[in-house]
Amino acid sequence: MDFVEVRVQAPRELADILVAELAEVGYDTFEDNDEGFCAYIGEGDFNPDAVAEVMARYEGMGELGYEHRVITRQNWNAEWEKNFQPLIIADRVSVRAPFHEKPEGLEYEIVIMPRMSFGTGHHETTALMIENQLDIDHQGKRVLDMGCGTGILAIMAVHLGAQEVLAVDVEPWTVENAADNAAENNCTNIECRLGGVEVLAGEAPFDIILANINRNVLLEDMHAYAALLPQGRPILFSGFYQEDLSKIEAEATKHALVYQSHRTKNNWVSAIFTKL
Repeated sequence: MDFVEVRVQAPRELADILVAELAEVGYDTFEDNDEGFCAYIGEGDFNPDAVAEVMARYEGMGELGYEHRVITRQNWNAEWEKNFQPLIIADRVSVRAPFHEKPEGLEYEIVIMPRMSFGTGHHETTALMIENQLDIDHQGKRVLDMGCGTGILAIMAVHLGAQEVLAVDVEPWTVENAADNAAENNCTNIECRLGGVEVLAGEAPFDIILANINRNVLLEDMHAYAALLPQGRPILFSGFYQEDLSKIEAEATKHALVYQSHRTKNNWVSAIFTKL
């Protein structure tokens, strides 16, 4: 399957609203840019009338425009190879592609070839999740990475000492990419599994859960995550804006998940909760 990219030009205060609106009609990945943001959806799920309806609601509320294009698998790969720049997170973690030079003097190195998957560390949510992971004891722990994308958070967990990681995503090419990246980073203890929350049925509890997805999926599936988290263990959430943190916290409270802290960058949030 290919992606459709909807590129939206909108002021920041309106962009946040539009992201929430598009999430309601099936868009599950968003990337900010200087003009507004890009929203992504599988080509088979793309409905131009739904996008037009969302945009029409806010016509006249600021400079607003949008366009869409299909990104084929081949073009997506070429785009990443052309634009993917090496990255350093928290002065401790190097994220690079195999064709980049290895930096010196950093504690951790992650090698990522993104292909059709999201999660290179360049988006605020991924970087924030890694920063929060650095504060969590992973040594010998069993970790769940929901919405794993490229597998970057799962790989980070292994580098931090995790004994076993289950990485889950709903897109077949993403699961393939995560498995390839795990192999590239010599992470033999990562299992990459296709599916959503339903594939967790029958799983043993996890010591740490990482869920960098989007607000709607987090709210819908939080009960399932909480059921797999023992008392006192952390769960890290991201993929939502700062104004949605109260909604995440309210739902978390229903499932005995207690807010601990959060980081923000450009209005994106990664928050840490623990199980009561």
